[in-house]
Amino acid sequence: MGRVIAISNQKGGVGKTTTSINLSACLAEKGKRILVIDIDPQANTTSGLGIDKTKIEHTTYELLMDETTIWEAMTPSVIKGLTVIPSERSLSAAEIELINASNREYVLKKEVDKVRDNYDYVIIDCPPSLSLLTVNAMTTADTVLVPIQCEYYALEGLSELVHTINLVKSRLNQDLEIEGILFTMYDSRTCLSSQVVENVKENLQVNVYNTVIPRNVRLAEAPSHGLPINLYEPKSAGAEGYRRLAQEVLNHKI
Repeated sequence: MGRVIAISNQKGGVGKTTTSINLSACLAEKGKRILVIDIDPQANTTSGLGIDKTKIEHTTYELLMDETTIWEAMTPSVIKGLTVIPSERSLSAAEIELINASNREYVLKKEVDKVRDNYDYVIIDCPPSLSLLTVNAMTTADTVLVPIQCEYYALEGLSELVHTINLVKSRLNQDLEIEGILFTMYDSRTCLSSQVVENVKENLQVNVYNTVIPRNVRLAEAPSHGLPINLYEPKSAGAEGYRRLAQEVLNHKI
């Protein structure tokens, strides 16, 4: 059975979508069968994996509204072995339309359970909010991977997110665990980055990845070309960072 990982942080700009794109691509590079589900209405993971948002017919919105099947919603990406269920802006209306739905927190899980055995990993890119879409991702997931930026205010948001994960675990998905904390936009030249890393390790009893993702121009450029970093600039520091992260995820036993 494939492992389902939700990539979540309610704070924007922490590298959540960058991690969804590049962790998925690096796992596929290692020969794993990957399904990426984009449930962020901004749909940046969709375009970052080479999919033209203007040409897709079936998205996560239709999937959640029961207007398409999960098989019809699957779209090939630019990476061999990596399939995407794309998103687009209409998904932002899904939360309102799901308000009166029965078992509204489990709509995504019901669909993913039909196909998860076909994949080694299912990666879900969540919106930057603690919304019904995010709750759907967490009820579907086995684990939550949390990217955080190496800055002081990231720590405040992290404790709130951990609280939410624990709430979902106690009420909706008793098997949910934290996959790990990933530090992004790490700048080795500043003391602050090192202090933030040490602070989290000391205060949170959760897995913290040894890999840190550095600030890297190539990582920022890659999405505009519709390519993950291991295709856009395979020898860059960003590509090497996400390859190391992929290996840690492969080695991590829950």
